Amino acid sequence: MADGDVVLRPIKLRDQRAWREVNRRNREWLRPWEATIPPPAPSGPVTHRPTYRQMVRHLRGEAGAGRMLPFVIEYRGRLAGQLTVAGITWGSMCSGHIGYWVDEAVAGRGVMPTAVALAVDHCFRTVGLHRIEVCIRPENGPSRRVVEKLGFREEGLRPRYLHIDGAWRDHLVFALTAEELPDGLLARWHRARSQQTGAPGPGSRAPGSSSGRGKPVNPRK
Repeated sequence: MADGDVVLRPIKLRDQRAWREVNRRNREWLRPWEATIPPPAPSGPVTHRPTYRQMVRHLRGEAGAGRMLPFVIEYRGRLAGQLTVAGITWGSMCSGHIGYWVDEAVAGRGVMPTAVALAVDHCFRTVGLHRIEVCIRPENGPSRRVVEKLGFREEGLRPRYLHIDGAWRDHLVFALTAEELPDGLLARWHRARSQQTGAPGPGSRAPGSSSGRGKPVNPRK
């Protein structure tokens, strides 16, 4: 999937070097929004952060089971972030949630809104999902502006919803359903950008949402 300079494609084992370089360079940029694993209960198993290869194998396994769509984001031919559609549920729900992070070096260029729009259109038009959520910490203003610019509805607060940066954090829920996008989300995003003047605004400078990063073996959001 592509739109202009932005490409959304499945993550691969051979992305390891580029993924590690981008992730390492953006440690401080991403840390406040980084999903973490809570301390285990005294009788519970100890969970460790996986290696890159373990992460990709887990993501592929979840994708094969129909529960996840793991992507990397490329910008002008270089890996620039990660986007994961996770928590996919079928049956009477047909829903999933999106999480993402982007390289600070390309923030502010519309990369993340474009990638999210590509993913949502793929989920609704190709995969057959009906609803997509994005859950974001209230403090993450730039990431919130991404979903606001794309027209996601704010649905409310989930207290202490996910373990982020070492503690249980509240998250705001944003959502869209297929009926709201007769022309697709990418078309909506193109219209919104055409109405803007000058360079893309700060709404594109999102370090990441808290949802679906996909790095640990246990689901992270």
